[in-house]
Parts: sequence; C-alpha cells; structure tokens
Amino acid sequence: MRETAEEVTRLQELLDASYGRSTEHLRGIITGDRRLSADELVRVLTGMCTLNLATVTARGEPRISAVDGHFLHGRWVFTTAGSAAKARQLRARPAASISYVDGERIGVFTHGSVKFLTADHPDFAEIEAHLTAHYGSSPSSWGDDIVYCRLEPTWMVGYAADKAALL
Repeated sequence: MRETAEEVTRLQELLDASYGRSTEHLRGIITGDRRLSADELVRVLTGMCTLNLATVTARGEPRISAVDGHFLHGRWVFTTAGSAAKARQLRARPAASISYVDGERIGVFTHGSVKFLTADHPDFAEIEAHLTAHYGSSPSSWGDDIVYCRLEPTWMVGYAADKAALL
C-alpha cells in the first residue's frame, strides 16, 4: 500500500460519487455488503493485476486488450509498447475503461483518461522503481518504445461477493 491518507480519502470520495451516479441495476448488484471501500481496495490491489483495457478506434469501434496493471496511489498504471494499437488509440483518444475481475472474488471497474508519463514526470521515478522491483528489470529496458501510462479515474466501483474472504 503506497497511498497516503489524503489519497485514500480522495479515492473514497470518487468511489462514493461513482456509486451515487450508477444505475439502479449496478447498485442492485454491488450492495452495501459487497461494495469495497478505498481502504479495502488499497489493501487488496497489491502486486500485478491483469487488467482488461478498453480503448476506441478512430472509427469509434471498441477494442479490448490485457495489460499488467499496478494500483499505485489510487490509480492504475501500466506499460506497453508505444507502437501497440492501444498506445496509438490512447494518444488520439485518451478516454479508456479498465476492469480487474477475478471471478466473483473481486471486480474493480474504472473509467477515466489515460495520461502518458515520461521520465521528466514527477511520479515517473517512483513508478519505475516499483515496476523494476516487481519484474526484476525496468520496463524501459524491454524495448525502444516502451510507454508508461496512468488512468486518471473519473468513475470507479469495487465489488466482492464475499468481502470477508477477500480481506
């Protein structure tokens, strides 16, 4: 858990606002005892999570792919090749959705806008260090055009069918 108390508070505010704007259908599934709080999310979203990343083509067609994601400071970060279709799509149309689902154990659904982080970004060094510690090598060493991305969330909800078992 790398989140500060302020980041957890902001994440909880986002979760509450998102849930409040959700449809009756979603609120019927993610009921009070199945809803994950910010504190709970930052406790369980550690290490690498295989994320489903949804982007949109120039013709407005949806595309989905998987990325290794890491939940850092209340936001998803991931890397990919700059030449990958998803990177090209995100540069042109940064709106994206991410889901992390592990059966009924946990589901985290996030919408927002992807930002590309370069080496001069103030958060880059910490993200690079985290990823290097996890993988044993820097993602920057994996190719000539590796890009670092972070989804800046505008909507997020978390779900667990059995919260006690998850936590």
